[in-house]
Amino acid sequence: MSETKHKKLIIFISFFLPVAVAALFGINLQKLGFDVEPLSFLPPIYAGINGLTAIVLVAAVLAIKKGNRKLHEGLMKTCIGLSILFLLMYIAYHMTSNSTLFGDLNHDGVLEPAESVLIGSIKYLYYSILLSHILLSIAIIPLVLITYSKTLAQQFDQHKKIAKITFPIWLYVAVTGVVVFWMISPYYG
Repeated sequence: MSETKHKKLIIFISFFLPVAVAALFGINLQKLGFDVEPLSFLPPIYAGINGLTAIVLVAAVLAIKKGNRKLHEGLMKTCIGLSILFLLMYIAYHMTSNSTLFGDLNHDGVLEPAESVLIGSIKYLYYSILLSHILLSIAIIPLVLITYSKTLAQQFDQHKKIAKITFPIWLYVAVTGVVVFWMISPYYG
């Protein structure tokens, strides 16, 4: 595939994927009348996948620093696979379950004044981490695709250059995915 086709595909995926996720996020199959069970068991699994992605990312960097290109390549493909698996589970959960509201101790979908007082200013920390996680998870899509395409084109100098930007952002997204889950998990119904 030519570099021009790679660029067009990267642009398409980088735009289409977040738009599709946002659209699917807004669809709740239960509210549409479908008889589906909520997939409420998924959040700890996909949080675990985020944690595993972080570990594999670090292992991949260590592998390439030791000159083990084959191991690095396999680990990076694993990270891409884990990210796709996370995304599928995340969409499935949100299409079958009501969103969880941070601080909603009685699980009624409303943050009442008493609940708001109980969580206090920690909500600002939670929403800051969540917002940065979401925005960077969108930004990481083209970065991963560009980094990977440089490998396919055997442009390893350019791959290394963009990977130095991609790696810390991807690692941040993976780690904050776990942190966001940990912070909101007491409020799951």
